[in-house]
Amino acid sequence: MNLAWTLGVRFRQGKQRNGYISFISFSSTLGIGLGCFVLIVLLSIMNGFERELLNRILAVIPHGELYAVNDGIEQWEDQVHRLQKDPRIKHVEPYTKITGMLQHKGTLKAIELTGLAVDEAKHDKWLDQVSVEDWQQFITQDDQVLLGQGIIKKLGLKVGERIQVLIPTATNNLSFKAPHLMTLTVAGRLQVGGEMDNYLAFMHLSKASEETGITTGAQGLRFTLADPYAAYETMRSIGYDFPQAVYISNWTRTQGHLYKDIKLVRAVVYISLTLVIAVACFNIVSTLVMAVREKHSAIAILKTMGASDSLIRRTFMFQGLINGILGIVVGTGAAVIIAPNLSSIVSALESFTGITLLSGDIYFIDFLPSQLQWSDVLITVCVAFILCVLATWYPASQAVKVSPARAISR
Repeated sequence: MNLAWTLGVRFRQGKQRNGYISFISFSSTLGIGLGCFVLIVLLSIMNGFERELLNRILAVIPHGELYAVNDGIEQWEDQVHRLQKDPRIKHVEPYTKITGMLQHKGTLKAIELTGLAVDEAKHDKWLDQVSVEDWQQFITQDDQVLLGQGIIKKLGLKVGERIQVLIPTATNNLSFKAPHLMTLTVAGRLQVGGEMDNYLAFMHLSKASEETGITTGAQGLRFTLADPYAAYETMRSIGYDFPQAVYISNWTRTQGHLYKDIKLVRAVVYISLTLVIAVACFNIVSTLVMAVREKHSAIAILKTMGASDSLIRRTFMFQGLINGILGIVVGTGAAVIIAPNLSSIVSALESFTGITLLSGDIYFIDFLPSQLQWSDVLITVCVAFILCVLATWYPASQAVKVSPARAISR
C-alpha cells in the first residue's frame, strides 16, 4: 500500500510538467471542491429555513386543531387534562377564532382573531414574536389585543388606541343581518413574518367566546405536538378518539406549502450539485487516461520487475484520488467555516451594498438563515469520495492491461 501511494505521488508530480494535463487535473480539483462547498452551504441554508419555520411560525400557529361542529367544546377543561397525558402532545390550550373586518378611521382590514386562555398561555414560546412589554400590557384586561405588525403599519395604529371589529352574524334562514360590533384596545404588535403579519391577531378567550356566543367557553383546542412533522397522523388519531363531533386540522393545511417548498428545493439542490461533483470527477477520468498513455513505459518496467496488477491499479487510483481528496478537503473545510457564519456575512453585505436579500413583507423572515448539520457534511464527503473512486477505476483498470512487450518495443 505504501509503495502504491509513493508511486502515485511520483507519477502525479511527473504529470505536472505537462501543462495541459496539469490544467485538467486542477480543474477537477476545483470542480469537486466547489461542488462540496456549495452543496454544504445550500443544505445549511435549507436547514436554517426549516429551523425558522419550526421556531417562528409554528411557535405562533398551532401544530393541530380540533374545533366543534356545533356550539363549542363541551367540558374542555376535562379534555385538556386528559389529552395532556398523551406523550405525543406537549401542550393543549382552548381557543376561539373570529374572522371579521377591522375598522379604524374609515379604513377596513380583514383580520383573524384568535382568543387564547391568557392564564394558561406562556410568553416563553413567543419571545421572538411578542415583546415582554406588549405581553404584560396584553394580559392586563380582557379587551386587549395583539395585532400583526403588518396591520399596525397599514392602519397607522399605536399602542393604546381603540379599534372596532365587525363580526358577521349567522342566521338560521341564511338571511343578511347587521354585523356585530366589537371594540378592542391595541396592546402591542405581533411579529411573525411574511403574509401572516397582515391578518393575524390575538385576544382573550373569554372576550372572544362572549362576542361569538359560545356558551361552552371555547370553540376548539389548539395542540403543540412533540413531533410537528407528524401532525397529520397524530391529529387524525386524536380527532377520531375525541368524544365529540369535531373538525380536524393541522398546520400542513395552512402553512404546509412552506415546508414542501423547502424539501423540494433541498432535493433539487442535492441532485444538481451531486451532478456537478460527478462532472468534475470526469476530469479525473480524462487526467488518468492521459497519464496512463504517458506512463506506458513506466508501467511496463514495473511489470517486468514483478509488480502485480493490484499494485498498478492502486497506484493510478491513488494518483487520481489525490486530486479528489484535495478538492473535498478544501471545499468542505471552507463550507464548515463559512456556513455557520453565513447569516452575519450576508447581513454585512446587505449593509454595505444597501440591497435587501429577503424582504420581511414577502417572506416569513428578513434574513438568510443557516444551520450547519454534520450529517450533511458527512453525506457530502462520502458521496464525493465514492464518485472519485468510481472515476479512477476505469483508467486504473486500463493501466493493468498494458502489455510490457509492446510498451517497451515502442
